[in-house]
Amino acid sequence: MKRENESSVSEFLLLGLPILPEHQGIFFALFLGMYLTTVLGNLLIILLIRLDPHLHTPMYFFLSHLAFTDVSFSSVTIPKMLMNMQTHQQSIPYAGCISQMYFFILFGCLDNFLLAMMAYDRYVAICHPLHYTTIMREGLCMFLLAGSWLLSCVSALSHTILLAWLSFCAQNIIPHFFCDLSALLKLSCSDISLNELVIFTVGTAVVILPLSGILISYGLIGVSILTVPSTKGICKALSTCGSHLAVVSLFYGTIIALYFSNSLGKSSDKGMIASLMYTVVTPMLNPFIYSLRNRDMKLALGILFRSNNLFIQ
Repeated sequence: MKRENESSVSEFLLLGLPILPEHQGIFFALFLGMYLTTVLGNLLIILLIRLDPHLHTPMYFFLSHLAFTDVSFSSVTIPKMLMNMQTHQQSIPYAGCISQMYFFILFGCLDNFLLAMMAYDRYVAICHPLHYTTIMREGLCMFLLAGSWLLSCVSALSHTILLAWLSFCAQNIIPHFFCDLSALLKLSCSDISLNELVIFTVGTAVVILPLSGILISYGLIGVSILTVPSTKGICKALSTCGSHLAVVSLFYGTIIALYFSNSLGKSSDKGMIASLMYTVVTPMLNPFIYSLRNRDMKLALGILFRSNNLFIQ
C-alpha cells in the first residue's frame, strides 16, 4: 500500500528554461528557427543521399540514418518546449512524460551507435581500402543498424519500465524543459537504487562502448597514417574523416559538459544549457558540418540545384 504522504500523479509541470517573461518572444523565435533549420537541413541530407547514386555507400547509408535520428531527437523535446513557451501551459501528462523520456533515451543511444559505426567505416576505408567493399557489405551494414536499434530500444525500455514501477509524491514540478530521467527520479518516493544501478551499467555501456570504438578506430587510422607518412595520405584522411570528427567532438563535448555540470554540483540552469546544446544546437550544426566540409555532399547539392533550375526553365 502507498504511504499517506504519497498521491497519484497524473501530470508533471515543466518549468522550462530560465527566461524572463519579456524575453520569451525572442527566444521562441530563436529556437523555432533553430528547430526548423535542424529539420530542413537533415531532411535535405536524406534527400541528397537518396537521389544521388554516388552517395549510395556505407558511409552515407549511416549518415542518412544519423540525419533521421537527429530530426527525431530534436522533435522529442523542442516542439513541446516551444508550445509551452507560447501558451504558458507547463503541464505534461504522466504518459506523455514517460513517452518523451523513452524516445529521448532511444534516439540519444542511437546517435552514439551510429557515430561509432561511421568511425569503423572510416577505419576500413583508410586502413583496408582494397577490402572495403568486401568488409562493408550491405548485409553487415544492415546488421549493425538493426543491432543499434535493438540495443537502443532495450536501453530505453529498461529505464522506462523501472521508472513506471516507481511511486511519485505530490511534488510534480520538473526543473527542466523536458522529462529528464534524473529529474524524474528525484521526484520519486520509492527506492531508486535499482534505477541508479541500471543508469550506471546500461547508461555507461551505451556511451562508453561506442566512444571506445570511435577512439580505437581513429587510433588505428592515426597509426596507419604515421606508418607511411605522406602529405597526400594525411590530406585524404582529413578530408575523409574531418566531418565525422567534428560531429563526434561536438556531440561528446556537450555530453561531457553536461556530466561535469551535474557531478560538480553546479546549478540546474547550467545543466539545462548543456542539455540545450546537444538537443538543439548539435543536431542543427550536423548538416552544415557535412555539407560544408564534405566534397561529395557539396557536389550532390550542386547537381540537385542545377537540375531544379533546368526543370524550372
